[in-house]
Amino acid sequence: MRAFPVGRISGRTLDALVTAVRKTPARGVLAGLLRAELGIDALRALPHELRGPLPFSHAPLAARASHERSSQGLDAPDTQGTERSAAALAKAYRSGESSPVQVALRAFGFARELAGRVPTLGPLCGYDDARALRAAQDSQERITRGAARPLEGIPITVKEEIDLFGFPTRKGTGYAGFQPAAADALAVARLRTAGAVILGQTPMTEFGLSPLGANPHRRMPMNPHDTSRLAGGSSTGGAVAVSLGLCPMSLGTDGGGSIRIPAAHCGIFGLKPSYGRIPSSGLGTPFATSVVHLGPLARSSSDLARFLEVASGADPADDASRLAPAFATDELTQALGRGVRGLRIGVEPDEWSAASPAIRRAGEAALQALSREGATLVEVRSPLMRWAGAIGYLTLGIEGFLALARVRKEHMDELGLDVQLVLAGIETFCPDDYLDAQRLRSSLRRELAELLRDVDVLALPSTGQGPLSVADEEARYGFIDPKALQATCRFAFLANVSGLPAASAPVGLDDDGLPIGLQIIGDAWDEACVLQVLAHLERIGVARPPRPASALDLLSR
Repeated sequence: MRAFPVGRISGRTLDALVTAVRKTPARGVLAGLLRAELGIDALRALPHELRGPLPFSHAPLAARASHERSSQGLDAPDTQGTERSAAALAKAYRSGESSPVQVALRAFGFARELAGRVPTLGPLCGYDDARALRAAQDSQERITRGAARPLEGIPITVKEEIDLFGFPTRKGTGYAGFQPAAADALAVARLRTAGAVILGQTPMTEFGLSPLGANPHRRMPMNPHDTSRLAGGSSTGGAVAVSLGLCPMSLGTDGGGSIRIPAAHCGIFGLKPSYGRIPSSGLGTPFATSVVHLGPLARSSSDLARFLEVASGADPADDASRLAPAFATDELTQALGRGVRGLRIGVEPDEWSAASPAIRRAGEAALQALSREGATLVEVRSPLMRWAGAIGYLTLGIEGFLALARVRKEHMDELGLDVQLVLAGIETFCPDDYLDAQRLRSSLRRELAELLRDVDVLALPSTGQGPLSVADEEARYGFIDPKALQATCRFAFLANVSGLPAASAPVGLDDDGLPIGLQIIGDAWDEACVLQVLAHLERIGVARPPRPASALDLLSR
């Protein structure tokens, strides 16, 4: 190829490009393009003094020894009337208006109907009908005798990157040979023990390497608010399932925004907890990278809190989880009533200027609403914050490249063209790229800890742009678009490379009627403060999941 294509690359051009990159010296040209577009060359050119020592641990750095805060003594936002929330279902179960069995049957029927649409909105790639209905029957019996558990009868879906007993953990791939998981991941087992009814698996982008939401190996669900657009990734199916009302919660993973991006694009809540808060035991590629977190997508802040209280807790098999302090009883649900009076919210103006005008307007309006409620908006400056994406690409990319060594050796030709292209490009990166990124990561983590000594949380956009428009052929056969990748991930990697808790809340619509997310980042192990802010945004009517046209009310008759 004489000229290397720029912009979005798909179809025959992508096919020819992959052939050239894998079989000719053109891979060096590809690497140059990726490095330039994703800010990696600019990262390497930063002054030497910005680099800290190599980190001894990936555990998040806590800015404060204590996270005790005053409370306004408010009630948690009332979500019993919130359509499709876990609280609404629990209320209906108690009153006899509905039952877990009725809800599970309705959810499965709806999922199959959605899967048959063109474009598809089907959020499941694996259906666990028989076991889910048995669990729903058990839940109904417990409710009847007054022995309900925290998530009794609540339908939940699980990303196909996380072990689900009896299902292959395929991680968005298309090649054969995966054996059914011999046991549930620990987080899934904890959800079942709490009474959850696991409906099945949700599809993801291949190996989670794309945040956009396309995967040629799956009939990926499109955006519930506009089926000509993608839903975001990589926890795509989970976000669509929650947005459409199939379930109030879904278990996902987040290595570079993979929970928060689809949550923002689909108009729901998503939480990436502190690194290690939910053990990664049972993750499809365990301990593959230092930036991947398990976490929930949900209808409300109270659903996030309840989910996290159930799924978190140390596991001897996961060293990172052993560093997480245990939650006090009902610590998160109690935090939902604190209010925001006296809370200090850090705002980095240079970061906000990088978002689209519509995202800036919605985010700024939400922050001003919090200010009127008694929060203080504090301007902060962070020289390294803008480089979090480049640090994240190098970290996730090179760690993932090593983790996929066997896949590259045995199945490279069976991967999607976009994934082949990315892996071929990473193979040409410099030997010291990774170590240099970790030294900059070390400095960034310390910079964030310093900021969070003065403010309680940081506020950023969840994404830099809205959901991506995509042609049928691009969605079906794959594409690569470095500019869209950078814009989508622009604000996500900061919380991954630091390990800090971060959540996205739906705070409005853009000019096309598509959802916009506001991201709140807290101090290490301080998910309570993040949820405190989200809850107050709900309380004052700013954070509210918009209803897609195809949404289901599981309680309707």
